[in-house]
This record gives sequence, structure tokens and C-alpha cells, in this order.
Amino acid sequence: MRLVLISDTHVPKRARDLPAPLWSAIDTADVVIHAGDWVDVALLDRLEARSTRLIACYGNNDGPALRARLPEIAHATLDGVRLSVVHETGPATGREKRCTARFPDTDVLVFGHSHIPWDTFAPTGLRLLNPGSPTDRRRRPTHTWMSATITTGTLHDVTLHHLPPRTP
Repeated sequence: MRLVLISDTHVPKRARDLPAPLWSAIDTADVVIHAGDWVDVALLDRLEARSTRLIACYGNNDGPALRARLPEIAHATLDGVRLSVVHETGPATGREKRCTARFPDTDVLVFGHSHIPWDTFAPTGLRLLNPGSPTDRRRRPTHTWMSATITTGTLHDVTLHHLPPRTP
């Protein structure tokens, strides 16, 4: 099962559209995961139309139209892997401990908000993944997204993808 993980797309405020390499990955993925801050419902419509399966939540910059269609926290089990998706997890310090307490029945937590890629394990085995942002890199050198694979109940091949600089 091929996964694409994205967050903090902020379309159309930070970019007119998602980068072409990301759309290509979305078109071939089995599951697309979006951890909030869409900004406009049009991107949700497009991702729903192009994704085989979309698992998503809303973020702090998402208004009533997106909040009416998306949960604050999304949960799914993919081939035995218990997944949760939330936008905000709080400060980096203490994140693993907080998330272990908040998501005790989760194997993989996908989150966003900071635009900073993150890939760690809590002592309990909970894996925390933040794909960064494909459109708003903030203080990071590149725009990013993640891919991963699930096979027989195991998440593996987690890869952080760096996108080339956008041209105006």
C-alpha cells in the first residue's frame, strides 16, 4: 500500500497549486493523508477526485466549509497499522510523551502545523511523522512531502521528498 503524506498546503494563499511531482505521486498512491491547513475547499475537492483514498483532518487555518467536511482528528486502520491524523501536536519539546498519552491506540501519528519535517519514535513505539509543507517552506531550505509503504501490517520506506524551488 503506497502512501503520500502532506500537510500545510495553504492553496491558494501560499501557492496557486500543488507542485507537479506531488500530483504525480498522488495519482499513483493508494492512500493520500493530509494533516490540515488546506485553506480552501477547492483543493479538498480536487484531492478527493484524484485520490484512491483520502484520510484528512482540518487545521487551524481552515474555515467553516472545511471543518464541516473534515474531522479535527482522523483515524484509520490500514492493513493492520492504526493511523491517526491531527494538525497540531504542540511544541517539539515533549511531543513524543504528549502524543503517546493522547493517542494510546495509534501506531503512526501524522501531523502538521510547524511546516518542519519530523520523523521520530516515542518509547512506546508510536511513530510521529510531519511531512512539512509542499508550498510554504518557512525557515526550511526546501518544500517537502513524505511517502511511505505499508506491507503486512508494517509501515516502512518512509521517505522525505524535497521539491525543487518554484519558479514565479
